[in-house]
Amino acid sequence: MSEEVRFQRRDAIGQGVRGTLIMGGVGAIVSGVQNSLQKQNVGAFGVLTRTGGTIAIFSAMGGSYMFVRNAAANLREKDDSWNPAIGGFVAGAILGTRFRTMPAVLGYGAGLAVTLGVFDWCGGSLKGLFHARGDEVARKEQLRQLRRRPFEETIADVGEGRGIYGPGYEDRRRERLAEKYGIDFTNVERR
Repeated sequence: MSEEVRFQRRDAIGQGVRGTLIMGGVGAIVSGVQNSLQKQNVGAFGVLTRTGGTIAIFSAMGGSYMFVRNAAANLREKDDSWNPAIGGFVAGAILGTRFRTMPAVLGYGAGLAVTLGVFDWCGGSLKGLFHARGDEVARKEQLRQLRRRPFEETIADVGEGRGIYGPGYEDRRRERLAEKYGIDFTNVERR
């Protein structure tokens, strides 16, 4: 029988503040882009006055998602895909309030809940379904062993020199220089 992993409580408030700050920064960038694409030039403060609601929506969505996801995990004492779904519903509902209709609130909430819940259930990675979650160092070592070329083959393809020297290079070099230039290397010490 496998051992059950004890659930470790998370700091929901700290994660909520972190999510608010991160998504507030993203919202500020989006607001800046919206402001720069306006037909009338309002100025730099248009980011806050004209499209500042975007910053508020992004901040509220990020903070509420992180807070509710971690609070749900703490209350349920489980770390599964329901926590991102619950947090996604609240964040989507906040996005839906921008349209001021109850169907939009429920629809955006349900849409974001399903999206984030399924994303977490599938592994929470964009690298693919069959991406191994093993040790990255071990994976790279295995690839290196599979694709490693023998040293002799490398020397045959590239040649010696430029920092690549095979065994017996010094003797072959002495013979080549003695043959080409007639130099006697008997009294010269080896490196």
